[in-house]
Amino acid sequence: MATRRPAPPAYVCTECGWTTAKWVGRCGECQQWGTVQEQATQTGIVQRVSAQAPLAAKAARPITQVTTTDAPRRTSGVGEFDRVLGGGIVPGAAILLSGEPGVGKSTLLLEVAAKAAHAGRRVLYASAEESPAQVRLRAERTGALHDELYLASETDLATILGHIDEVQPQLVIVDSVQTVSSAMIDGAAGQPSQVREVASTLIRVAKDRGLPIIIVGHVTKDGQVAGPRVLEHLVDVVCHFEGDRQTSLRFIRALKNRFGPTDEVGCFEMTGDGIAEVPDPSGLFLSQGATEPGTCVAISLEGRRALPVEVQALTVPTQAPNPRRVVQGVDAARVAMVLAILERRAGVPTSNLDVYVSTVGGVRFTEPAADLAIAIAVAGSIRQISVPRTVAAVGELSLAGEIRPVTQSAQRRSEAARLGYEQVVDDRSKTLRAALTDVKARSGGGGRRDERDIPPF
Repeated sequence: MATRRPAPPAYVCTECGWTTAKWVGRCGECQQWGTVQEQATQTGIVQRVSAQAPLAAKAARPITQVTTTDAPRRTSGVGEFDRVLGGGIVPGAAILLSGEPGVGKSTLLLEVAAKAAHAGRRVLYASAEESPAQVRLRAERTGALHDELYLASETDLATILGHIDEVQPQLVIVDSVQTVSSAMIDGAAGQPSQVREVASTLIRVAKDRGLPIIIVGHVTKDGQVAGPRVLEHLVDVVCHFEGDRQTSLRFIRALKNRFGPTDEVGCFEMTGDGIAEVPDPSGLFLSQGATEPGTCVAISLEGRRALPVEVQALTVPTQAPNPRRVVQGVDAARVAMVLAILERRAGVPTSNLDVYVSTVGGVRFTEPAADLAIAIAVAGSIRQISVPRTVAAVGELSLAGEIRPVTQSAQRRSEAARLGYEQVVDDRSKTLRAALTDVKARSGGGGRRDERDIPPF
């Protein structure tokens, strides 16, 4: 009788989770040296036991017999979050929410949990980073107290599953997946093997019971989701929560969504009482002062939402052989290209000036539709011409000085008209020189002259 040979030990990369049957010095996936380690128990046999029994087999049926009523969406209570998810939370969906530390992920999810509890649904909030008392303090500050909101401070996966069996919630939030560990896998919490096992088990529970689960994920210093790449493949929705710590504005974007579009953006504002929705952020990126030379409003497209963004430019004469180009909120390479087009195609000299370009409100506006607004703002600063508040600009500049159309230009124009902009300078002006002449005519034909008596366009 043939004897059964034991399975060879498995080796896993501690950085990306890549596995191999034998040890190698360099990972074949992430190409890191010295990160491949043996993953075995003391007896040398790899144990990979699932915390849940396999799902019961279900009979296959034609797709035409599958109805969407099997997965009705339920609102989270937060309209901007529902917008990103595609209309609400689908039963059995596994949602991964990532973001920088301190950006407000836990505050947002506590608000979602409270809204769901107020709607009559039982919610389990499993926090592996904070104690129940700490979560209670934040809930008191944000007004998120409700009897249907259950708290658990656990780092063990089996204990969290036990709480799910006991509480029988209709929504589960796990904060965060990198701090939860499974006893079935060797290694500390946060290692790729642990993250993969915890996520796959939670997703199996979600699919088996039709229970939506929201998982919080950490990010690396590069802004990517920490842990193995397979984590993003396992979940149904990947959302990224972003924002500048210097401002109170926050955005949530869907990087992956099996149940809806990935081009929607939710807008929030961090306040002393928690996080608040901003359903119409039109006025957040516009200055409130009088119109000054060197400003121009462009219409940005965030997902399916058109937003007015004010671009400001400041030019200062310099004798340095290499003038400074300082930008904030816009693409530096595109600004350099726009300056070259201005000088070569429109006759506006920029080679002897320090140029500073920025957006208002800390928003990033890096799409090509910002080219024309940047050119008008810089030219207005050089010629001391103020663009009226009723004029907006949208267009991409070619190296030949032509204005090219941008995506969804009709939606941008309709949004500009809704906000009170009487004229939108776009590709209908054909060339940059014609657009500058048109803006000069709208401003009254002249401009405020400074002490150097700079001629108009």
